[in-house]
Amino acid sequence: MSTSTVTPTAPADRPADDKVPARRSRRRDESGPLARLTTHGVLTVASLIALFPVAWLVFLSLGPDKDDYLRPGGIWGKMTLDNYSFVLQNTNFFDWLKSSLIVSLGTTVIGVLVAATTGYAVSRMRFPGYRKFMWVLLLTQMFPVAVLMVPMYQILSDLRLIDSYLGLILVYCSTAVPYCAWLMKGYFDTIPFEIDEAGRVDGLTPFGTFARLILPLAKPGLAVAAFYSFITAFGEVAFATTFMLDDEKYTLAVGLQSFVSEHDAQRNLMAATAVLIAIPVSAFFYLVQKNLVTGLTAGGTKG
Repeated sequence: MSTSTVTPTAPADRPADDKVPARRSRRRDESGPLARLTTHGVLTVASLIALFPVAWLVFLSLGPDKDDYLRPGGIWGKMTLDNYSFVLQNTNFFDWLKSSLIVSLGTTVIGVLVAATTGYAVSRMRFPGYRKFMWVLLLTQMFPVAVLMVPMYQILSDLRLIDSYLGLILVYCSTAVPYCAWLMKGYFDTIPFEIDEAGRVDGLTPFGTFARLILPLAKPGLAVAAFYSFITAFGEVAFATTFMLDDEKYTLAVGLQSFVSEHDAQRNLMAATAVLIAIPVSAFFYLVQKNLVTGLTAGGTKG
């Protein structure tokens, strides 16, 4: 008796495997062509809206007359760089720039150092009242400038720091440090505590662990704190106007006000000066932009 094996045959209407076209399946998180086109269009429009004020400021700075902003169409036929030449040659622009850089960089160095050590201490050490201490730092941000002006002036006067770079740096640090301390505390919370323990096993002191192991890992957070401190000091007007009395010690933000008087406003020169002021900020942003986005997102994951 013989047995035979029956091999099933494919239905006649089913195409062969080699003739089935490869159909690409879309992943669940993958958007379609229409969605990508819409996203790119929205981002393009948003970018143009964001760039328009900057482009408009540069355009107005090329007009030779102070009233060209009222008739911007007439600027096309008489564009000139005379406004920039006048600002650079006939004003104290470079003295203002020097003062702004001294104050801004001083605020950045001192502010980031204090904020980093404060944030690390609160993140790693459980001393009595450490939670209330962070809330006290946050509370200092609630007072408006008008309320702080008189007591700060009295303190700086008693310390003989009126019309000095150090006095203005300390004032700006009082504004930048609380926020940066919260930022750095949140970033240090994302760094595993085992790294600190490994440093202690290797014989490092707490400060050595902080300086040699933790700070290199916290570069994105430090970049955000440095950028915030720099911007806070570079563009502030109220404190600089009150505490700096010498014309040569004016910052750029204060010097910009010299183009406005009670009966006149040289808006063409103001526009040119504003464009020149943006150059140092843009350069500083370029230096820290690699770590800026990472620090902004990572610092808010824990708190």
